[in-house]
Amino acid sequence: MRLRRSLPAVLAAATASLTVAVVGASPAAGIAQGVAAEEGQFPFAVQLGFEDITRSDGTVYDSACSGALISPTWVMTAGHCLHDGDGNRISGAPAYTAVARLGTASTSDPTAGVTRSVVWVEQSGSNDIAVARLDAPVDGLPPLPLGTEEPAEGQLLSFAGWGATTSNGPWSDQLYWGQVEVSTVRSTTVLVEGHWPAPDTSACAYDSGAPYTTGGESPVLVAVESEGPTCPHRSQETTARVDVVAGWVDGVVDDLP
Repeated sequence: MRLRRSLPAVLAAATASLTVAVVGASPAAGIAQGVAAEEGQFPFAVQLGFEDITRSDGTVYDSACSGALISPTWVMTAGHCLHDGDGNRISGAPAYTAVARLGTASTSDPTAGVTRSVVWVEQSGSNDIAVARLDAPVDGLPPLPLGTEEPAEGQLLSFAGWGATTSNGPWSDQLYWGQVEVSTVRSTTVLVEGHWPAPDTSACAYDSGAPYTTGGESPVLVAVESEGPTCPHRSQETTARVDVVAGWVDGVVDDLP
């Protein structure tokens, strides 16, 4: 199984000298076999961009992840997204530039949506989940409520991310989404399989942290993307359960709705 912030993907991004908004690059489709999201469809979806991450040998690279706004000043994502230059998960203030873009389905326009800086990180001790504090509240965008009930096998979930089409492609400037079916429920994770628009609809590199939500007009955050096989695929994808960390989040996030 590969973490969605996989080393080959990071190296590919560094070699291409990509920026957070992928300036000068052709738009890439996030989520393999996904569908382009419409403006306002996923107002809580967050694109996380990381610049000048320094390895222990002094070299630097850029990377990206996906996430969800869970309060006016906090974002939830995969724990492994927030790391040092050698891939070790971090808590505290990031030692590199970490930017959150949200409130838009396309970041190709640098003025679209809302931009905030990540100033503090807290890591869950239970699974691959972290929460990141923003430098200022985000007004006018509804935070995504946290799920507090155990997911059920056969349950359909929607997910939206800014990842690549393939495991070595660049992250996207267009938000894409799809649906999966819960196949296995474990103590801290949920395994899911592609459902719509294709059986191999699946997360890709840089989709780490992408929110998996219940459908309908009042979505609830059930899990976040963690790791899986090379995309696209019809195998099981591993996501981190939110209900098992909901109490921890409530103790960390001071403005949780």
